[in-house]
Amino acid sequence: MNTSPVNTAADQPHRFDPAGGCPHADNARLLARGAVTHAVLPGDVQGMAVLGHDALKEFLAHPDVAKNAQHFAALQAGEIPDGWPLKTFATVQGMTTADGADHRRLRSLMGKAFTPRRVAELQPRITALTTDLLDGLDQAATAGDGVADLRKHFALPLPMGVICELLGVDAEYHDRLHHLSNQIVATDIGPQEAMAANKEMVEVLGAVAAARAANPGDDLTTALIAAREENGDRLSPHELLGTLMLTIIAGHETTLNLITNAVRALCTHRDQLALAEAGKVAWADVVEETLRWDSPVSYFPFRYPTRDLTLDGTVIPQGTPVLAGYSAAGRDKQAHGPDADRFDITRDTTTTRHLSLGHGAHFCMGAPLARMEATIALEQLFSRFPDLDLAMPEPELPRHASFVGNSVQKLPVRLRAPRP
Repeated sequence: MNTSPVNTAADQPHRFDPAGGCPHADNARLLARGAVTHAVLPGDVQGMAVLGHDALKEFLAHPDVAKNAQHFAALQAGEIPDGWPLKTFATVQGMTTADGADHRRLRSLMGKAFTPRRVAELQPRITALTTDLLDGLDQAATAGDGVADLRKHFALPLPMGVICELLGVDAEYHDRLHHLSNQIVATDIGPQEAMAANKEMVEVLGAVAAARAANPGDDLTTALIAAREENGDRLSPHELLGTLMLTIIAGHETTLNLITNAVRALCTHRDQLALAEAGKVAWADVVEETLRWDSPVSYFPFRYPTRDLTLDGTVIPQGTPVLAGYSAAGRDKQAHGPDADRFDITRDTTTTRHLSLGHGAHFCMGAPLARMEATIALEQLFSRFPDLDLAMPEPELPRHASFVGNSVQKLPVRLRAPRP
């Protein structure tokens, strides 16, 4: 069967740059041509991307679109090599690659950790952790002539600390898990590095699971192990490790990027920052506008049509790996108006909501937690350091080497205004 995507639009395939970079210029160019585009992925793997808001919303909830890699035609044909940088997204066993009853089973197990009550109970802990991290950020700035890397000292350890506490992961593993997560979501990584990162991630998570099995606690890993032991067909060993991997990556990388992107946006839009600092706009609205305007995830792999699917006039053949273009959909002018490129925390979202946390059955389960973490982080950060500003021009900040994650590698900030 010929599985090469057929694009009826009069455009050339978009070749995703493995080195990543800021996605917005390319997104604007692609959106001007249509809501769906033929794409060339690393290794010359043929795929497609859905990037218009309305088309993406339809695609994410379409009954003839699957997440399980058994529907990935090129993979099943043996055409995707080991070490392909995006292979983990397709083959890891967990919620993001499950459909139907399997997805509902895994989601119900995870749902126990993300109930509204459980998330609300985390608020005091998140608030206290945020205060401690701001102390550390202040100390780092003092040692660094007034400048500190906000991403390293604040935006990263907050969500990593929270998700690892939920999972029962000891602090000794945090730095290594973040490094491995970075490698797994990187799109410019070589085959040997990719395979080594996945192997080590499985080993680290195996050690975490073994520790929790030996010393059960009030944490999600213990609950997942118990569920597996109570009913052997509920959660396989591979599903356990896959679920832990996905939860750690999604549970900290997305919120890390969200906080980082929000601070960048506010520092370069001081009029908007002033509205939030004056209490005229809620910090929660800052979070929502950041999610729309500079989504923490740019293009997320993968979904596969289970039959030839026509979307916005473009045919997506059965078995094609499709990327969900969240960063593009967030600035789609057809959905968000002619000023979609403008960061505006007063924006009316009653008619059109962003899709940056997903839509349909696979809507991000951790969305309430991510929103709470980011809201608390921003409010405390700018309350304590109202004059905080970038310590280098925003366009010069080094970008992530990935077209999956959307952010910068570091965020040097000056916490206080320079003395005259």
